[in-house]
Amino acid sequence: MAPITRTVIYGKSAIAFDVQFRPRKTLDIAVEPDQSVIVTAPEKADLTVIDHRVKAKARWILKQQQFFEQFVPRTPARQYISGETHLYIGRQYRLKVHRSAHSYVKLLGRYIHIHTQAPKNTEAVQQLLDDWYLSHAKVKFQERIDYCFKSFEHLGQAQPTLKIRTLQKRWGSLTPAGNLLLNRDLIRAPRQCIDYVVIHELCHLKYPDHSSQFYSFLSLMLPDWEKKKLQLERSLL
Repeated sequence: MAPITRTVIYGKSAIAFDVQFRPRKTLDIAVEPDQSVIVTAPEKADLTVIDHRVKAKARWILKQQQFFEQFVPRTPARQYISGETHLYIGRQYRLKVHRSAHSYVKLLGRYIHIHTQAPKNTEAVQQLLDDWYLSHAKVKFQERIDYCFKSFEHLGQAQPTLKIRTLQKRWGSLTPAGNLLLNRDLIRAPRQCIDYVVIHELCHLKYPDHSSQFYSFLSLMLPDWEKKKLQLERSLL
């Protein structure tokens, strides 16, 4: 069934949400960083029941949207020119774009040096930087998954396989096929924030939804997860 958009009224607020139907048994409600509300529901779920569940969670939804509201507007569009600052593992670095016979990127001191035959071609500079971020993300993300999974080995499940994606509305996701999807932009965040996203997704090995049991388990595995979540959102403004 194709996704649909619905709205419920809670007091003076109208809460619009997208419903995505999946082959699952439980209903999950999530508020994304862009403040959109996504409901993932069983394929044969009754729309009246879905509306009721959303209305029952309305206070929590509005609180989450208010939380994300403080981070708007985000960083303006990047220009990929010398002097511009970019984040890597939570630290700010300045770009230095050089004309060179060979194209490559090198981190040196507090600078990211980009060597290219076309230093004025911002698209080419961006592609070089994106490729550099991706290559480092593959290594760093795998390191953090290997480290964090040690605390989940008692569940008796296989370690998820890392997949890096450009995700528009979330930092990570654990798929039924056992893949842990991480947003490539996370390579810009501090290590502890990367760990927060990894641990959050690994908690779905035990609780696939965002129930109260899930958050209790998350608090057990990472007691200060709310602090890490706030740090993540603030660090990537």
